[in-house]
Amino acid sequence: MFDVLVYLYENYRAFEACRDATALGRTLADAGFDDDEIREALSWLQGLARIVQDADTLALDRSSGMRVYAPAETEQLGLAAVGFLMYLDSAAQLTAKQREIVIERALAINDPPLSIATMKIIVLMVLWSHSSDVDFLLLEELLDDDPDQRAMH
Repeated sequence: MFDVLVYLYENYRAFEACRDATALGRTLADAGFDDDEIREALSWLQGLARIVQDADTLALDRSSGMRVYAPAETEQLGLAAVGFLMYLDSAAQLTAKQREIVIERALAINDPPLSIATMKIIVLMVLWSHSSDVDFLLLEELLDDDPDQRAMH
């Protein structure tokens, strides 16, 4: 599924270009992706589009508080992924609203604990869905898929 998401990011300029699931599914199949992978990725993207739209009601725009993770969140996300999110928070690379969307979409993945590489892709997708200008160094960090890299920040 994550290969499909990265492919979409690399080949589509705007998140909104991914709205037509049928046409997108055909394009992804033509690119050689497996039907199950395509279905899973499109479902995850639909969930992202829904939560991005719903997030407008969240009163997190001016949040300056600290995020405390529930034990169930920490267990499902894993300590490395939580540490990576804390690093992004401390570096002011995500808004509070974007962070909550990342957490919601990460919790939608049923493969705990999440790897740093998986969390990076989720963050990239959330930033892409917000049409955010991503700092070059952050983009480089998010696209680096070195499995030995750890969030030791």
